Amino acid sequence: MFDNLSKFLIQQYSQDFAAWLLGEPISLTELKPTELSIEPIRADSVILLKSQQVIVHCEFQTNPDRDLPFRMADYALRIYRKYPDRTLVQVVVYLRETTSEWVYITQFAGNQLRHEFQVVRLWEQSPEAFLQRPGLLPYAVLTQTNDREALLREVARRLDEIPDRTERSNLTVSSAVIAGLSLEKTVIQRILRREVMRESVIYQEWETELKAEGRAEGQEEERRILAMKMLQEGLSLETIARITEYSLEQLEAIQTQINSADR
Repeated sequence: MFDNLSKFLIQQYSQDFAAWLLGEPISLTELKPTELSIEPIRADSVILLKSQQVIVHCEFQTNPDRDLPFRMADYALRIYRKYPDRTLVQVVVYLRETTSEWVYITQFAGNQLRHEFQVVRLWEQSPEAFLQRPGLLPYAVLTQTNDREALLREVARRLDEIPDRTERSNLTVSSAVIAGLSLEKTVIQRILRREVMRESVIYQEWETELKAEGRAEGQEEERRILAMKMLQEGLSLETIARITEYSLEQLEAIQTQINSADR
């Protein structure tokens, strides 16, 4: 969810992100991972933007990832292979506050290869820069503050000042989702107006996905209950597997759970 949302924001507000990450509000366009010469790894988490002079590779991370330094080095080599004359800026943005040592790692080193990249821990950033540009507003609530609820209220106030209704709705939804990393849902709903969010394309797509996930979860639960009933009735694993499409290993695991519950 946060990957897709960050992709949307950085693509829609590339100048805001460039002003923050590069110190200059230059226009950037999307560079698709498939444009690189080798099959991309974890392409769903990669945000690549380019101009005539610079390529920005930005990774938004909710949680620490031990494999991330290698990925940053790997992408740097792929990008250099195709764009050797452009300046590469690589930034990892950590969203959720943590004390993990991995959020302080800024380089990859192995087999005499050494590569460095930038790391931004949002909870250490001043909120001012994020409150000044609309594309950065959704991240403001995760920045340094002694009163996160008050900071979200300030974000809401600035969102209300955006004249375009579609833009205001999309940014309000984005702010609500990202705020969920640091505030309770009830607090977010009290501060950010739900009727504004309902006008957003993001909200409508998100609501559709949640309903689909709910239906899928319900179907999975029904399938599991059916398997449990047939196991308790003594049907063979092969028969149950044909009916439910569970593997024999999955059915054995369910049977073990049933036996444990009966003890």
